[in-house]
Amino acid sequence: MVHKRRSFPFKCCWLLAIFIALRQGTLSQEFCEKNTQDENCKEQFLYSKDDVKVLTVATDENHGLERFLRSAKVNGIDVEVLGRGTKWTGGDMNLPGGGQKINLLKEKLKDLSKSGANDKIILFTDSYDVLFLASIDDILKKFQSFPETRVLFAAEQFCWPDTKLASQYPNTEIANPYLNSGGFIGYLPEIHEIVNYKPVSDKDDDQLYYTKIYLDKKLRETLKIKLDHNSAIFQNLNGALSDVQLKSNTTTETWPYIENVVTKQRPLIVHGNGPSKLTLNHFGNYLAKAWSATEGCALCNEKRIELKEDKLPTVMMAVFIEQATPFLEEFLDQVLTTDYPKEKIHLLLRNNVEYHETEVDDFFQAHAKDYATAKRIKPSDFISESEARNIAKDRCINSACDYLFSIDSLSRLEANTLRHLLSSGYDVIAPLLVRPGLAWSNFWGAVNSAGFYARSSDYMDIVYQNIKGVWNVPFITNCYLAKMSVFRLPATKSVTYTRDGIDPDMAFCASLREVGVYMHVSNELDFGHLVNPETYDISRTNPDMYQLFDNKMEWTTRYLHEDYHLNFDEERKHLMPCPDVYWFPLMSKRFCSEWIEIMEAFGQWSDGSNNDKRLESGYEAVPTRDIHMNQVGLEKHWLHILKEFVRPLQEMVFTGYYHNPPVSVMNFVVRYRPDEQPSLRPHHDSSTYTINLALNTPNVDFEGGGCRFIRYNCSVRDTKLGWLLMHPGRLTHYHEGLLVTKGTRYIMISFVDP
Repeated sequence: MVHKRRSFPFKCCWLLAIFIALRQGTLSQEFCEKNTQDENCKEQFLYSKDDVKVLTVATDENHGLERFLRSAKVNGIDVEVLGRGTKWTGGDMNLPGGGQKINLLKEKLKDLSKSGANDKIILFTDSYDVLFLASIDDILKKFQSFPETRVLFAAEQFCWPDTKLASQYPNTEIANPYLNSGGFIGYLPEIHEIVNYKPVSDKDDDQLYYTKIYLDKKLRETLKIKLDHNSAIFQNLNGALSDVQLKSNTTTETWPYIENVVTKQRPLIVHGNGPSKLTLNHFGNYLAKAWSATEGCALCNEKRIELKEDKLPTVMMAVFIEQATPFLEEFLDQVLTTDYPKEKIHLLLRNNVEYHETEVDDFFQAHAKDYATAKRIKPSDFISESEARNIAKDRCINSACDYLFSIDSLSRLEANTLRHLLSSGYDVIAPLLVRPGLAWSNFWGAVNSAGFYARSSDYMDIVYQNIKGVWNVPFITNCYLAKMSVFRLPATKSVTYTRDGIDPDMAFCASLREVGVYMHVSNELDFGHLVNPETYDISRTNPDMYQLFDNKMEWTTRYLHEDYHLNFDEERKHLMPCPDVYWFPLMSKRFCSEWIEIMEAFGQWSDGSNNDKRLESGYEAVPTRDIHMNQVGLEKHWLHILKEFVRPLQEMVFTGYYHNPPVSVMNFVVRYRPDEQPSLRPHHDSSTYTINLALNTPNVDFEGGGCRFIRYNCSVRDTKLGWLLMHPGRLTHYHEGLLVTKGTRYIMISFVDP
């Protein structure tokens, strides 16, 4: 009796536990694994992944379907695609429509029923805007945790397409109260009955069809239809973007996942319904084992292809010069030195800037014959930018061209960029290009509701290469590669650069988004950068000279002396032609000639008298024929040269003297001529140290000249083009300018730290 009295409450508690579990919605997996013979557990273990049939509808082969099928594959899911290759007659899915999906599913379920597969579980999802995030086992376990449920539909926050039906829903106070037809799972007999409830035309709305069945209380209860209000399986993104967080940098998970922070669920299928497709594209960069912090870009590795030299694709290189461009000469050299056989390149060179026309024409005449074909579009052709870009695209589509490689003159590329993009395996891909030191790049991470720039959460990480890979983005510009087979499909015939109210690149990318063609940007390598044209003023003489601040990389490459870096070679002895007078290579030959051209074009040389209105005092004790840098708009540029390039030299040879930035209120170019001012009397400079930069060459451009340091009776006569003399100013280095007997001598002078 004692034993029975003890066992009775134990059995009661056990039965009560089952009862409570059933009332709350599910028996735990752990409980059923230990009690497999329990009647309430048997059904849960009658089904396995082999009993689930996964179906979708997709009539077109596109990037969305490709991504969907990959997400299924990496999660071990076998999907049957219905309607593949057939004509879509279900209307525009941005509007009510989609009844064709029901009719295709109806035919498939009819076949399954005939084959005696009534014990199957059916999982149906949309395809182009859906990703699987878990295995069938996980999805099945989650579905079977829903109590008394034979069919489970996805749920969302909006009642669509008929908002008037919202009041008929049983409970609109909960999260995601409304049915969404983009995903559902259930037992074959019930789903078969749902799709055969009444006839539906291909153009009818599938979501409205399922909604009316759900709102029929008798049908809902008879067929045991439920909605996944908490997104335990199906996560619809539209209206829930603030609820869903991407978890990409976790210490406990190898691969990124999403979490609904409101319902505390980790969804297993995500659907970018309605206007949330771009967010799904963003998530798709990470989800379904596409990228992780530890594994890197797995998707990149899957897609990469090997280029074979004997079977290289044919490329149309379309070059666009749409605005006055700094350092265009270097851009054209880059086009020429692209690492790709020119016989495999069809060149289309479009220039729309009259200022550049002579330079561009010279380039074309010299090199057009090297390419498979070459075509020019000139400013005089009066063709708009959008029309020119469409010409390039259509010319490539209608020829044997495999790829279009579009390059704007603002792009500065490494020679291997084209090859890398071709080997990436992506259909439309841009190399990441950024203005040096800025976050301005050639892609947008997101777009706002008006179609303009918005910053994605990972934009800065991509720009600064904190994360590396290939990223699905909504907008690319300046430089990109496009596979032409994609643009020869019927669905992409509408892609164009022409659209009222927006520029050609925005029109192009918007039309790509509309037809579901994904754009990508790669930051796997350092592909180059963008030049900044915002302050480029072609009204100036030699306008590139003024680009030191906005395009410093190009500026220093062109204008700094090629041997400047050798000044810091510890094994190299510094040249000292006179005591404490040092000689350094500083500026290039081109800098010197263009500097002189700027001064002569300005032409307002001082008269060489002691009266000088340019000075605050109005008096110059030791006058020269000169032009001050502030007269030609180069004062701040020259002061920057002193700070960045001269100061390190001074600190190296005049040990212990540090002054940063250097101060110089007198920066000027002096001109010596036999018939003007041929020499300069002995004097001290009002400086701590002075620099004297030779802008032209003795015995070539002039005869005579030089500098004599009187205290040491030491003269520097054979000055070197682009080299500076650096010497102390006050007290010790009393000096004079030696007589120029022929030609014109130009020197650049600064009195540093007066």
